[in-house]
Amino acid sequence: MAAILKEMGCHPVLIQSARDHVHVLFSLLKNEALIAVVEKVKKRSSKWIKTKGVGYKAFAWQSGHAAFSVSPSRLKETEAYLRAQEEHHRKASFQEELRRFLKKHDVAYDERYIWD
Repeated sequence: MAAILKEMGCHPVLIQSARDHVHVLFSLLKNEALIAVVEKVKKRSSKWIKTKGVGYKAFAWQSGHAAFSVSPSRLKETEAYLRAQEEHHRKASFQEELRRFLKKHDVAYDERYIWD
């Protein structure tokens, strides 16, 4: 993923994976659309992982994604939060955590469109 981001001129800060999701913290250039970056990362990483053996042939990303901007002053705090994902998910699932985050920041959402 880092290589794909770098190719697009984005600076990867942290890539943190969990069993059922991944967090990617990176700088987005003003001339690059977020959806284009997400699509390219999903497409290229799917193609790559499927070369790693029969056990990965059925790998697929979910159709959607969640994206949030972070101000430079909160970058270190965000990085620390993402590094602690294993601990967070002992207490709450990814879905519970995302719902809580969206509510905390007053982001409207529809359950029909955020999960596959």
